[in-house]
Amino acid sequence: MAIDALVKPLLSLPLFRGLPPLQLTEIVRRAERVIYAPGDVIAAENQLSDAAIVIVSGNCIRLDDDGGQSRGEQLPEGSMISELAMLVEVTHISTIIAQGPVKALRMTRERMRELMEDEPALVEHFSAHIFGRLRRLAQDLNAVDSALARSASIPPPPPSLGSAANGHVVH
Repeated sequence: MAIDALVKPLLSLPLFRGLPPLQLTEIVRRAERVIYAPGDVIAAENQLSDAAIVIVSGNCIRLDDDGGQSRGEQLPEGSMISELAMLVEVTHISTIIAQGPVKALRMTRERMRELMEDEPALVEHFSAHIFGRLRRLAQDLNAVDSALARSASIPPPPPSLGSAANGHVVH
């Protein structure tokens, strides 16, 4: 498969947006090319991962906790699995199975670290991306916290009036 065809899926992924073509080509050059057969496990829930995986061609499905199909969630071409695994140790949160033949790029943490040592601008790029995601998460959590605080400060509704007997409200 031509290098341009392998770079193309990276262009639509937020993690790689804004990188110069030469850096994208170098990332692909250092990535492992993997072919999964139908039914192969691409990622296993609760297992450590040392690589991010980009689906170049083919389709996968995400399984739920008990091994059933999770609402039929398809992962089409261009999907990225365990994005942060190429930078830090992570555990897969679900199981991903190849539905048919799948061609993928496997970007290992070891090779990405080597590349970042050669090209320090990548460290800045990936750090900025991760920081942006953390900032958005913090904003979302603050919004939830504010909403909870507002709902807690709303006074409770008055008791129902019911019928009075001896000066007491009867419910």
